[in-house]
Amino acid sequence: MIAWDVAPDWEDKVRSAVDNAWPALERLGLDQGASPARLRCADTLESACGRADFVQESVPERADLKRALIARIDTATDLDVVVASSTSGLKPSDLQADCQHPERIVVGHPFNPVYLLPLVEVLGGERTARECVDRAMAFYADLGMQPLRVRNEIEGFLSDRLQEALWREALHLLNEDVATTEELDAAITLGPGLRWAFMGTFLAFHMAGGDAGMRHFMAQFGPALKLPWTRLEAPELTDALIDKLASGTAQQAGGRTVKELERLRDDCLVSIIQALRRHGVSAGKSLADSGATP
Repeated sequence: MIAWDVAPDWEDKVRSAVDNAWPALERLGLDQGASPARLRCADTLESACGRADFVQESVPERADLKRALIARIDTATDLDVVVASSTSGLKPSDLQADCQHPERIVVGHPFNPVYLLPLVEVLGGERTARECVDRAMAFYADLGMQPLRVRNEIEGFLSDRLQEALWREALHLLNEDVATTEELDAAITLGPGLRWAFMGTFLAFHMAGGDAGMRHFMAQFGPALKLPWTRLEAPELTDALIDKLASGTAQQAGGRTVKELERLRDDCLVSIIQALRRHGVSAGKSLADSGATP
């Protein structure tokens, strides 16, 4: 793997992030020969791209910045190289607009932490060749990830749209002092979040309908969709709301650094994924299919 960035001291930061993540990766399982020493850092973008057979762009979520960088990558790479953007929601048609060879520009949107979570959303733009989307799907699958082809080019894709809906409702509840950040997190982690690790909303609600399945569930709970239980529009991000967010999450962190929280998160995720592996479902199936051994 070859990395490149423009930020000050970026190489030290990248290697520090890899070192912080490596214990979790070792617990989850690694391919033979895997080592942090295999990470190489290039001096220039052109040097990195000139040796690449697949490029993953991961700069901040700014359309102008991504468009300009992807155009540079397009110029610096061989024509058979697929160029993927990690954008969380920008449309690939916009990102490929300034490229001489837009047919090989795709979105490959992974999820944080990308070294543990298998999901990566893959889609092309208006001028992307289907063959390049197929190649990206195969590349991610070869890494042991679970590529999910997004059928239509839409902003936000699939997972972030679902997360955004939950996030907006949570902000309303916090803004109106219905609950604290800790209570809202508990409402997910102690309930639906546990089953979401292996069973999505649709299948869980199918089960809630009993032997008659989803049709009975909709007959029983469908009318609730007309009730004012949720709001689509986000609340205004006032200073008071931001203060509630910042103070609430700081209290939840309990003085732990972000690095400490990352290690806790990674340890919890590894334990969950390993448990799911025994049942051959969700992220556990992806791990089993990858053949990685701890």
